[in-house]
Amino acid sequence: MATATLSSKFQISIPKEVRDEQHWAAGQEFVFIPKGKGVLLMPVPTLADLHGMAEGADKNNYRDRNDRF
Repeated sequence: MATATLSSKFQISIPKEVRDEQHWAAGQEFVFIPKGKGVLLMPVPTLADLHGMAEGADKNNYRDRNDRF
């Protein structure tokens, strides 16, 4: 298990083994999601990452703006 220490400037360096395993690079943007007493760190997806994500989704019963009250 990799560990890191919070600096006096409230910064944490992500251990190399974690960066390599996750294929994270310098300059990549992340989001922090509070989870109980911890936090979930997730990379912000790019538009290219999201492309095709809904491919094959069922379009039946889809509500459009015209259906709203």
